[in-house]
Amino acid sequence: MAAAITTLAADAPALSAANTGFMLICSALVMLMTPALAFFYGGMVRVKSTLNMLMMSFISLGIVTILWVLYGFSIAFGTDSASLFGWSSDYVGLSGIGITELWDGYTIPVYVFAVFQLMFAIITPALISGALADRVKFSAWALFITLWVTLVYFPVAHWVWGTGGWLFEMGVIDFAGGTAVHINAGAAALGVILVIGKRVGFKKDPMRPHSLPLVMLGAGLLWFGWFGFNAGSWLGNDDGVGAVMFVNTQVATAAAMLAWLLYEKLRHGSFTTLGAASGAVAGLVAITPSGGSCSPLGAIALGAVAGLLCAMAVGLKYKFGYDDSLDVVGVHLVGGVVGSLLVGFFATGGVQSDAKGLFYGGGLDQLGKQAIGVFSVLAYSLIASAILALIIDRTMGMRVAEDDEISGIDQVEHAETAYDFSGAGGGSSARSTAVAAPTENKKVDA
Repeated sequence: MAAAITTLAADAPALSAANTGFMLICSALVMLMTPALAFFYGGMVRVKSTLNMLMMSFISLGIVTILWVLYGFSIAFGTDSASLFGWSSDYVGLSGIGITELWDGYTIPVYVFAVFQLMFAIITPALISGALADRVKFSAWALFITLWVTLVYFPVAHWVWGTGGWLFEMGVIDFAGGTAVHINAGAAALGVILVIGKRVGFKKDPMRPHSLPLVMLGAGLLWFGWFGFNAGSWLGNDDGVGAVMFVNTQVATAAAMLAWLLYEKLRHGSFTTLGAASGAVAGLVAITPSGGSCSPLGAIALGAVAGLLCAMAVGLKYKFGYDDSLDVVGVHLVGGVVGSLLVGFFATGGVQSDAKGLFYGGGLDQLGKQAIGVFSVLAYSLIASAILALIIDRTMGMRVAEDDEISGIDQVEHAETAYDFSGAGGGSSARSTAVAAPTENKKVDA
């Protein structure tokens, strides 16, 4: 985030209508990413879990928005306390903020900065949901989101981006969320699945995506929204840094997608649509922390490395026996770690800050800072998330009953199904379709 490495101007800035409008558009783009993620995840699950997967993302839009207004913005970006969290009474309920009051050192209102950061807070717990597909009670998930953003996301956002936060002050570079968003979510996903266990039939039954077109639609919308996620994190358009980030976002994503597809072809003999979508997301994840510090050529290398390593990492769940349903650990945790650490190699010292990586004569100093940021956030999120999941599991129960999981979580938790073939129409052909549809669905669900 730009706040982590921008020096305040000597003269107080004036409100910029251009930057304010730009940031409102970027905020809307980042908001779109949560429904896009719902489509991406929703297409990857079996038919009987589609609606639940969509709702696990959508509910974050409701819960996190309210918590952010009440106290989340204050914890993340209020006055620092012990370098661990913030608090400002003016930010509680967003009640003490003037409509033209500017975010310190920038030309956008505090309200605009707050709503932009809100969209980051919303999508981060939604990312976790992909690891938990098919088996978590919706009420337990809603409670987990509430506790997790309060105790994990809001404080970690302060560490990384809040003035006085300990990683902020150390000089860890995280342009738009490699640590605070992706490593945070990926480590949390691993912590929760270690507590709640595997899906019924894991490694025995085929659990193929029910709608690859839906997956591709979600990936495309994520790619589109990510330009707001990344370029908007500079909080303005005055010096060209956001433009470099925009270019690097496109370049790294393309490189990662190609690297994933090449690995797939060499390893499995096919170029798959799921691989293309997953590779693109891996590139987006990896460039998020690093794109403001590297050149476009560096972004190609970084994206290719991330695409290759993430493609290899998704298979680790079968080797180690943890059931990461939709590869949140393999893509977001691994991609976030790769992108954050490679800042220590590819930072040119000529874009967002003068910090240089190893390949540009900077030695190991920045790499060391990045490693501290990566592994501190990973460890805290992993442990805290596992503890929260354990508490919820031991009190209200976190998993649905085994019979409910087998029959389908959509019907049990939401009393709905994603696809209704009963209204296909009259006539013999329509009746045949209506009769055949359940059989077809059983094949997909198997």
